[in-house]
Amino acid sequence: MRTLGLDVGTKTIGVAVSDGLGLTAQTVTTIRRTSLKADLAALTELVREYEAECFVVGLPLNMNGTEGPRAEATRKFVDTLTQALGLPVELWDERMSTMAATRTLLEADLSRARRREVIDQMAAQFILQGWLDAKSIAAARAPHDDDEDEEP
Repeated sequence: MRTLGLDVGTKTIGVAVSDGLGLTAQTVTTIRRTSLKADLAALTELVREYEAECFVVGLPLNMNGTEGPRAEATRKFVDTLTQALGLPVELWDERMSTMAATRTLLEADLSRARRREVIDQMAAQFILQGWLDAKSIAAARAPHDDDEDEEP
């Protein structure tokens, strides 16, 4: 099952995709926002191309964990996305994702222009990878059905 990770901004949507096993996230593209209809069409095409079955969308919380206007706008976008595409959407705390992506790009010594081109998709990759890692850890901690049959 593949998952698309989204970093939704006012001007762009960064997109990342998981591998088929749900272990790693890779950058895909940055969608330049022109209209909601165009955004949904681009995302529909990416769902088809990558055979994605769900979305993880970064929720821009304030540093103290509260929600502001950007979080509210993201929730409205998620509601529209869910209704339009009919796929499950999970929200993921995106605090620090853009900062981490910027740090990674600076360490890679990318030019300012190149960083601007890829920052949103890198942030989407960090959002998706964080979600994948948390899901993997939760699965590893969950008791397995076959463990009940074993002798102590």
